[in-house]
Amino acid sequence: MTESDYRVWAPRASKVELVLADGSGRSEHPMTVDGDGWWSPAADVEWMPGTDYGYLLDGEGPYPDPRSRRQPEGVHGLSRTDDPSAFEWHDADWTGLPIDSAEIYELHVGTFTPEGTLEAAAAPDKLEHLLSIGVTHVELLPVNGFNGTHNWGYDGVAWFTVHEGYGGPEAYRRFVDACHAAGLAVIQDVVYNHLGPSGNYLPLYGPYLSDAHKNTWGVSVNLDKEGSSEVRRFILDNAQLWLRDYHVDGLRLDAVHALVDDSPTHLLAELAAEADALSESTGIKRLVVAESDLNDPVMFLPREGDPRAAGAQGTGYGLDGQWSDDFHHAVHVNLTGETAGYYADFDSVGALAKVLTRGFFHDGTYSSFRERMHGVELDRATTSPWRLVVASQTHDQIGNRATGDRLTATLEPDRLAIAAALTLLGPFTPMLFMGEEWGASTPWQFFTSHPEPELGEATAKGRIEEFSKHGWDPAIVPDPQDPETFRNSKLDWDELGTAPHAGVLEVYRRLAAIRRTLPAGDDLTLADVNVEFDEDARWLVLSRPSIVVIVNLGEERLDAGTVARVAPLAGEALLDSHAVLHGPTATTPDEAAGRPAGVAARSVVVARQQ
Repeated sequence: MTESDYRVWAPRASKVELVLADGSGRSEHPMTVDGDGWWSPAADVEWMPGTDYGYLLDGEGPYPDPRSRRQPEGVHGLSRTDDPSAFEWHDADWTGLPIDSAEIYELHVGTFTPEGTLEAAAAPDKLEHLLSIGVTHVELLPVNGFNGTHNWGYDGVAWFTVHEGYGGPEAYRRFVDACHAAGLAVIQDVVYNHLGPSGNYLPLYGPYLSDAHKNTWGVSVNLDKEGSSEVRRFILDNAQLWLRDYHVDGLRLDAVHALVDDSPTHLLAELAAEADALSESTGIKRLVVAESDLNDPVMFLPREGDPRAAGAQGTGYGLDGQWSDDFHHAVHVNLTGETAGYYADFDSVGALAKVLTRGFFHDGTYSSFRERMHGVELDRATTSPWRLVVASQTHDQIGNRATGDRLTATLEPDRLAIAAALTLLGPFTPMLFMGEEWGASTPWQFFTSHPEPELGEATAKGRIEEFSKHGWDPAIVPDPQDPETFRNSKLDWDELGTAPHAGVLEVYRRLAAIRRTLPAGDDLTLADVNVEFDEDARWLVLSRPSIVVIVNLGEERLDAGTVARVAPLAGEALLDSHAVLHGPTATTPDEAAGRPAGVAARSVVVARQQ
């Protein structure tokens, strides 16, 4: 199927009729089926941009097109045709950005600006702000169609659409075009592991779901049972939609551990191969990164036939990288002291040191939270650490807390600076969550806008029950359906110029400037990263080619003698977070020697490696 016809895959229907609607009324047109379950209208039915349409399935409906490009009246309304070829792109000279030195910025369109639109997010001052903190790739949380006005995006049901509240497909194209003009790449977060609870008409058309496998959200998407070939094509074509038609530079795949696939070739390997083929044909690299909690390099190891395999048999899916939550957990515990739930195993400076040098903490070790062995050890000599995307804060790690509180709610700017330095100057690909760069005080809470009262009530009740099990007071859990919960989560851009936010922002900008001087990530393996630490004194020294990062997590200052002993490779001081946040003090670099004169309590010093 192309974007300019009305064909539809509906093998479960015995009769399908195309419904067309315009200002003069509605017309119904019979469709005929081929042997593969695809229905087509008569040849004299002309496809026109801007036409509202839907399908009657055995007389019921009309229902929206599973591949609809627009849903102007919401996910329950008629679809509307959209002609992507009509948009005038201005990015013909865009050649993409290297992914081994990327800095990703996770952004939710609805709460990034007061307006909550793609147009507002693409404003020159917003893009200039991102460039000032070293961002190379803007990662949008899911933008596809969901029921209601606001949502995180992970309850989408119309995968080929752009939410009308954000501006629809035309605004999305303008956003990508503006990012490319500013020198920013775009990554789109996509959800292929489940569909939302309202507006999912796919099962009426065909076997899109299968109860042969279960996941957190119930039945799984059908990747390996009867009819799965077309379901897989549905997903692969959706990936192509973003990468080809919308010119995006990459995809972030949500929770791929929930994509159960017993096919000879895993869907992820197919998706990576098609993205690589598009990259080859256009000369612009399209990256694909997985969110996975498996701690398994199978995600990014070369697949069979992948040029990276260099003649060796492929052993992986060939994606470009994957998230590593172990980094987040280790940083979070060492800065906050929280040890409940999945944080329990990370309660040591040693855990942080292991993550920095080995990528995963659980790499075949026992996970007390899972109550089993977990993870696979990475080959330090061959693994490029940029293939792991890490963050000290993400939409999940903040929003899935009872009150949606950021690190800012419990940590002073000094500790926020440590988190920033470990994220931006560690060996991995860093990702920032919108607002963290100035220590935003606004929370990021779980919000929904289900029009169905019973669904809204069930969502709120489930949220309270979930946190009650973890010992949180139900009274503090915001109602996801309350519009104020959504409004509370919008960033307050007026904070940037006020204390202490301006100081935190300055730290991020200086760290970004240092990061830009580092060699490309492909020149680095995990074996090139060294960490020394003291569990009792709570300091850690990270050494990688070019720089030394001295982190003092403790309550006592490290004097110059101690620094010279624990960080003998530290040369010219490049950043002292305490000096940036509090002004010149005795902990500022010794200008005569050029080396750090010490490291204040709860602060970080970055020095050039001798």
